[in-house]
Formats: sequence, structure tokens, C-alpha cells
Amino acid sequence: MTEQTDHLQHAEPVTSADARMAPGDRRAVVLLLISTFVVILNETVMGVALPHLMTDLRITAGTAQWVTTAFMLTMAVVIPVTGFVIQRTTTRVTFLTAMGLFSLGTLVCALAPSFAVLLLGRVVQAGGTAIMLPLLMTTVMTVTPPASRGRTMGNISVVISVAPALGPTISGLVLSVLDWRWLFLLVLPIALGALALGAARLANLTTPREARVDIGSVVLSAFAFGGIVYGLSQFGEASAGGGGALLAWAPVVVGAAALSLFIARQLWLQRTDAALLDLRTFTSSTFTVATVLMAISMMSMFGTIILLPIYAQNVLGLEALETGLLLLPGGLLMGLLAPLVGRGYDRFGPRVLLVPGTVLVSASAWGMTLLGQASSPWLLLASHVVLSGGLALMFTPLFTASLGSLRPQLYSHGSAVVGTVQQVAGAAGTALFVTVMTVQAAARADSGADVVTATAAGVHSAFLVGALISLLAIPAAFAVRPPAVTPEVMPHA
Repeated sequence: MTEQTDHLQHAEPVTSADARMAPGDRRAVVLLLISTFVVILNETVMGVALPHLMTDLRITAGTAQWVTTAFMLTMAVVIPVTGFVIQRTTTRVTFLTAMGLFSLGTLVCALAPSFAVLLLGRVVQAGGTAIMLPLLMTTVMTVTPPASRGRTMGNISVVISVAPALGPTISGLVLSVLDWRWLFLLVLPIALGALALGAARLANLTTPREARVDIGSVVLSAFAFGGIVYGLSQFGEASAGGGGALLAWAPVVVGAAALSLFIARQLWLQRTDAALLDLRTFTSSTFTVATVLMAISMMSMFGTIILLPIYAQNVLGLEALETGLLLLPGGLLMGLLAPLVGRGYDRFGPRVLLVPGTVLVSASAWGMTLLGQASSPWLLLASHVVLSGGLALMFTPLFTASLGSLRPQLYSHGSAVVGTVQQVAGAAGTALFVTVMTVQAAARADSGADVVTATAAGVHSAFLVGALISLLAIPAAFAVRPPAVTPEVMPHA
């Protein structure tokens, strides 16, 4: 596939009618947006609840951490398969499967008598979540006219960026007055309502086509993405005890080897359009650069989400609820900016938004390197708000430009690639930040520093590494081109 043109000069004039979705399509997108927000919120909602789980279920911190690790692991394994699922089944069947799995998993979690049952429920939840996100993005790209995709993708940015950011805040608020089971009981009626509404009103927006699944690719995909995410998720804990690092490196090495075989197999299978994950998406340089920028953004967001609460509570001495409220303005800012950024994309294209966005993210990362043992919580708040503003400027242009640069036949594969990159990059960001912090804090503690001083030094080192990585995004932002407006659309019912 050739690269899309760098400008829109030769595109046909776009009228207001061209930019409007049909009423049925609009209802479907709204339902998918609400449902996806609910399911993605659960990815980060359990972090604050870990101490409660440890007490109620009599488990260790390492065991409790699996409620988050297992969720990310399942997402990484299932998402690559969603490209095949979305092509083979109708929109309605795919949605009902996703929300049905999520609702069932939520019910299991709410009633779980033991940690093993709770973990099973989280895995089932994650299976539904993994299907929902690529379904949303593929549906939006299929039914939304190119002239208004930025606005609609702005709403998706609210889902993908704000939901994980609000997870710890909502969790802190609920746990301050209720038991941890209410984190699931409060979500269950919403999930069941979306499931019922989808069963009654959701139309089929795409036409399924015959496709066969390559079992070898599925197995390699599970080992590749599952191994990498599992290994990365174990780095922070393993780095605290020297010999344990082997337990983290082994699955990463296995995952990397499986990923090499997976890529080779897809390149061979896509010659006959039989690939599980069609890598011809990367023949578009815009898609490739945008995906790299997405990875850097997700590393920054998830690394910060995991590190700032540790800094706020263990260094500044704030309570969990205070920490959640401190991070709330940033999450709200992302939600408020996303629709405006979408309109800006439709009017000006991606670069006008991406360049200042990457500068703000980098400025925030360097600002966080100033956080120390005696810093004011207001500096933390300001840094997080700037980071949130920068990410808000980046997510919508990246989603829209990357998928918009593909042929419609590759939308489902592009959505699956983006979703997989998000999970792997999120795990990588978490592992990188936590590992650097842990190693540096341990070194300072060995030299005689107290716990608070050692933790502050570790946090500083982690943010310094993050700040250096953030500089790579700025020149890359100039390479993201606006996709040409094309009348080619996917057939849908």
C-alpha cells in the first residue's frame, strides 16, 4: 500500500451532509462509547483496593497484584485475535459477546468467596474488555465520514485516556465508605443495562466475511504478547530481590522469540489474506509513526499512574483518598479537552495538535524530576495537569491519523494492533518506572538513607528516565501526516 498524501488539497469539498452520521450509526457509536468506558475503567480500578484484598482474603501483596496483572495479561493475549473476530461476526454478536463476558466476570468478582474465584472473574472481565475496544474503533472508522472522524475519535480518547486515569480516584472514593466488592456491584447494573440495550437496539453495522483462524498464529500470539506483558509486570517486584530478576527475564525472552515467529508467520499468511494480524498496516508510515508515538504516550501515562500515588503516599504522607482527589483534575481535563481536540483535528490536521502535545508531555516529565521529599502537593498537581493536557492533545490525532491512513479492509487489524501496543506499552511503562525506582531506592537504603529519602530518590530517578524518553516523541510528531479524505468505505448493513 502506498502512503497517503500529505495534504488535503486535492480532496473533494466536504459538505455538512458529508460529515454527518446516520441516526442509527450515531446511536450505535454512543452505546459502544459508554460500554467501552465502563469496561476500561476496570483496568486500573483495583490498584487502590489491594490493601483491602490482602486483609479480607488473607493474601500477600504479590498475590493481590495479580488482580491487575491477570487483567493486563488477558487483554494482551485476546486483543490480537479480535481482528479475526470482528471480520467473521456481526457488530451485534461481537458486542453481545464482549458485554456478556464483562458482565459475567463482574458478577463473579462481586460474589467471589476466595481470591482464586476473584482472579477468574477478572480474567473473564478482561476477555470482554479486549474485544470491546477494537470493536469500537473499527465501528467508528467504518460508519463515521472522514470529515468528522476527529470529533468522534475525540470521544474515544475520553474513553481510553480518562477511564484509566479516573480508576484510582473512583476506587478511593468508593473504598472510603464501602467494601471492595462494591467496586463491582456498582458497575454491574450499568453493564447489564448496556447489554440489554445492545440486544434490543444495536443494529449490524458491518457485513461479516468468510475468514479462517490460524491456530498456530493464535498460539504464538499468546506466548508472544502474554510472555512480554507478564515478564514486564514482574520486573518491579523482581528487581527488589536480585535472583528473582530471572523470573521476569525468562518470560520476556520467550515472548520476544515467539513474537519473532509470530511476525514471520503473519508475513507469510498475509500473502493469501489469511493472517491473524495483518501487518500490512505498517506499510503506512503514518500508521507506524503514530503507533510508536502511542506507545511512548501509554508508557508515560501508565508509568505516571503507578508512580505518583506511591510518591504521594510514601513520600508526602498523603492518604489514598487525598491522592485520588489530587489526580482527579488531570483526568477531568483530559475529558474536557478531548472533544475540542477532535474538532481541531477535523479542521487543522494532526501536527498542529501533536507537536505542542509532545512538548507539554516532555515539559511535565521534566517538571516531575523536580519532585522531592519536601515538595508541595501543588507541584505534583500542576505536573499531572500539564501531562494530562499534553496527552489529551496527542491521543485523538494519533488514533484518527493512524487508522485513517489505512484501507478500510485493514481497520479491524489496525485497531487490534493499536490495542495490543497500548497493553504492551502500558506494561513496559509500569515496569520501567517501578524498576528504576526500586533499584535506586534500594541503593540509597543500602547507603544508610531512611525509607522516605530512599523512595524520593528512586522516584526522581524514574521520572528522569521518563523525561529522557519523552524527548523522542517531539521530532516524531512532525512525521505524522494527515490521511487523505477518501470516499472508500466499508460495506455495512
